Amino acid sequence: MSAGQTAGQIPGLTVIVLAAGGGTRMRSKTMKVLHPIAGRTMIGHVLAAARAVGPQRIVTVVGHQREAVQAHLAEIAPDTVLAVQEEQLGTAHAVRMAVEALAADGGLAGTVLVAYGDTPLLQGESLRAFAENHEAAQRAVSILSGVVADPFGYGRVLRNAEGDVEAIVEEKDATPEQREVREINSGILAFDAQFLLEALARIGNDNAKGEYYLTDAIGIARVDGLAVGAYPIEDVQQTEGVNDRVQLARMGAEMNRRILERWMREGVTVMDPASTWIDADAVLGQDVTVLPGVQLLGATVVGEDAVVGPDCTLKDCEIGAGARVVRTHGELAVIGAGASVGPFSYLRPGTDLGAGGKIGTYVETKNATIGAGAKVPHLSYVGDAEIGEGTNIGAGTIFANYDGVRKHRTTVGRQARTGSNNTFVAPVTIGDGASTGGGTVVRADVPPGALAVSAGPQRTLEGWALERRAGTPQGDAAAAALADGDPAVADAAERP
Repeated sequence: MSAGQTAGQIPGLTVIVLAAGGGTRMRSKTMKVLHPIAGRTMIGHVLAAARAVGPQRIVTVVGHQREAVQAHLAEIAPDTVLAVQEEQLGTAHAVRMAVEALAADGGLAGTVLVAYGDTPLLQGESLRAFAENHEAAQRAVSILSGVVADPFGYGRVLRNAEGDVEAIVEEKDATPEQREVREINSGILAFDAQFLLEALARIGNDNAKGEYYLTDAIGIARVDGLAVGAYPIEDVQQTEGVNDRVQLARMGAEMNRRILERWMREGVTVMDPASTWIDADAVLGQDVTVLPGVQLLGATVVGEDAVVGPDCTLKDCEIGAGARVVRTHGELAVIGAGASVGPFSYLRPGTDLGAGGKIGTYVETKNATIGAGAKVPHLSYVGDAEIGEGTNIGAGTIFANYDGVRKHRTTVGRQARTGSNNTFVAPVTIGDGASTGGGTVVRADVPPGALAVSAGPQRTLEGWALERRAGTPQGDAAAAALADGDPAVADAAERP
């Protein structure tokens, strides 16, 4: 293995990804290849497939909205070589721009794969098998083809009696006999680099659109007596492009079906695939159970034996082994092993729930670290806080973290017990083993083991409803209840 070569790398392989077209049929302000499917952009899926082949270089040709595409590529594939196609003059012209971009990087040698940025189902193993077949046959050009039941609209791959490819004929130019051919051209091609360089110089634009078509290289190879072949891919959908929102939705549903099937075969239970969506970068452990109505988005990781759902949306979250998450919305949150969340919880970024902890019904958390075994069971807001191991937070508690200008942090120690309807006015610290009374507003630190109360003694005004609510349902109910113990009270209640 040479220096810089990775395991599984194909020596000298270059992958060119064409992503310069505008995609006008999408009717979108967003560049077509930047539309997301299963948590990645379409071009993100294609680049992942290209990297899986083990190329020495990947070149992406950008054009329409190139600033947006370049910014995205800088995030997801900073090592890709960028080529700019100022005018979209056809696929051969785009490849020529890629070749020019590589001129300062040693030029081309070996095998060149040309793929498209709008084929999100494409898989690396399919590209690798295609490249290896091309090299083994020592062809000048190879076509990734597929046999379909209904080839209408596709270019047909025409073979001679020996099985060699003679040409690709488009639907509109095909004879009735040629239209019966069911092997179609995907548009994904493999070239011997030296032949490609020579052919690009010979491809013209004498056609109705005045564009330079890369498929013209096939005719050039045949004229030169060079080998041309096709490699039929069994899963033809991998080569299908997305041109409008209808295809985008259909492709998204198909990708989700494949993702779910893969996880189910690896030991995950998905109770209702029809209502479950899992992104491509999510990772699930063995014996995870996913109940109906769940979305696991982004880089979410679910540990073994965890149960998620029903009705959860979790993005970029980490769920520990054996945890239980019910009817919860979470983002950039960590849920420890054996912890319990929900129902109707909202976990905002920075939430970190320890092992065996609990975030319960109608609880919202943000930038909060909740220790192992600690509980926030009911009707609370916990923002910018640290809650120690084993502490219990009473129902209806508010961590008041904002003073109108800045955010402040509250710290609650280990094994503390706070009462219901508390307000912690940050910054404040409640010590280990401390308690607070119901309805307390905590404005000052509470020492370890202390009890803090802020409400005054209860006052009870006897007979208030008889005096102030006489003649109302409340007054009548009070009078009736009191009359059972004192007949005089009933007489008083009846007086005007």
